[in-house]
Amino acid sequence: MKNKIKALRKQHKFTQEDLSKRVGVSRQSIVAIESGKYNPSLELAFRIARQFDCKIEDVFVFEDEL
Repeated sequence: MKNKIKALRKQHKFTQEDLSKRVGVSRQSIVAIESGKYNPSLELAFRIARQFDCKIEDVFVFEDEL
């Protein structure tokens, strides 16, 4: 699954640390999600999307949809 977290973070001027604190995970988890090494739980994906005031589909995209 691909994601747009890095671009959205930069747009909202969040560091990885800022986002991690806002959604309740470690910075390393954000790094792993951004790099595609880890897919977040549905609950975490929703928490991330809410931080950017986006729908979950605007943040996460299945690779076959690209």
